[in-house]
Amino acid sequence: MKLFIGLGNPGGKYARHRHNIGFMALDHIANAHTFGPWKSRYHGLISEGRLGSGKVMLLKPETFMNCSGQAADEAMRFYKLSVDDVIVLHDELDLAPGKVRVKHGGGHAGHNGLRSIHSHIGEGYGRVRLGIGHPGRKELVSGYVLHDFFKSEQDWLNNVLCGVADGAPHLADGDGDKFMNAVALRTSPPRSSKTRKAPAKRPVVPIGPTELGARNPLRKPTDKFRWECLPPCEVGLGLLRIDCQAGLPPVG
Repeated sequence: MKLFIGLGNPGGKYARHRHNIGFMALDHIANAHTFGPWKSRYHGLISEGRLGSGKVMLLKPETFMNCSGQAADEAMRFYKLSVDDVIVLHDELDLAPGKVRVKHGGGHAGHNGLRSIHSHIGEGYGRVRLGIGHPGRKELVSGYVLHDFFKSEQDWLNNVLCGVADGAPHLADGDGDKFMNAVALRTSPPRSSKTRKAPAKRPVVPIGPTELGARNPLRKPTDKFRWECLPPCEVGLGLLRIDCQAGLPPVG
């Protein structure tokens, strides 16, 4: 069994905060793959289901971010899981908004939720880093992560969350490359290879005295170069137009 832990803070007040993107990701996975109802267990909320070739438990700690490791440790002990069975989904200041990266092991980079998990189970677990961008200055970080996503961010946010849900079976099977491909199909879809069809060409109308009108013997001599005007006809990509006064195609 795999344990997916999403990081965030409990309660409606925090539900749409940038810091809660880990909770949002688990909600999308649960909805997309028809997981069971959320239940209170192990100092958090859990939902169980299947992804890929095996069983997966989703865990949203309700101990607040700074004590997330307590819920992770208790769930692991109950199910006798190793650190290799754990994947944590969390917000990442050091990635641009909409960027996603998979990582195994490493430091916590000052993230209090990861710091708590480190202290309880060690650092050898997998992570899905969900980029939210950085406000620019360290003193602005707290207010930035504990703030709702802006309306202007909803498009990329939805694409990321749907991409994570699409790729979740690959993540559970340990195939990080296929997981990232699934995310990329949402966040950076390939451009269509279809080319626009060129407009159908109308037949070129022959130009000559017969087609443009023969000289009327009753006209005055000064009229002998006045030809009839025809509708424009396409020649290659341009248009050929007859000048009604001079009887010659315009130049330029």
